[in-house]
Amino acid sequence: MRRALDWAGLMRAGLHDLRLTPDQFWRLTPAELALMLGQTTAMRPLGRGGLDALMQAFPDIGKE
Repeated sequence: MRRALDWAGLMRAGLHDLRLTPDQFWRLTPAELALMLGQTTAMRPLGRGGLDALMQAFPDIGKE
């Protein structure tokens, strides 16, 4: 089961709290935004289980 991202909350934090421009906000990676928001626990390396889940959710079928 995938958790939906709280886009409104992320945009509020980036555009209002951090005072980023929209261009700056959308160019950030999720890891960069988490670091700027002080959420360093989100900076874990991707494990095999996470990679497997991503590969299942976004297969490379037909992309050769």
